[in-house]
Amino acid sequence: MANKRDLKKDINYVLGDIIEAVYIWELTNTEKPTKATDAIIDDAIATFDELIARVNARDVEDAKAHFKSISEDLETKGRALIDRINKL
Repeated sequence: MANKRDLKKDINYVLGDIIEAVYIWELTNTEKPTKATDAIIDDAIATFDELIARVNARDVEDAKAHFKSISEDLETKGRALIDRINKL
């Protein structure tokens, strides 16, 4: 991980792309939001808020391990959201 700014950008891009994918699915399939798509978007926003709060935490002992765990959480939670989109 190069720095904190790059991690924040990664979080923003990944979760933003997931939300965009949900909107595209809605436009191509139902023309309106469903409960399932709203839940995915809400979870993506909650994940964003959680990860950004963890990035901004100042009282960490091992910064490298802390940011690595955030990056790994972004990957696992992002994959879970993508799997939910694919099941729609």
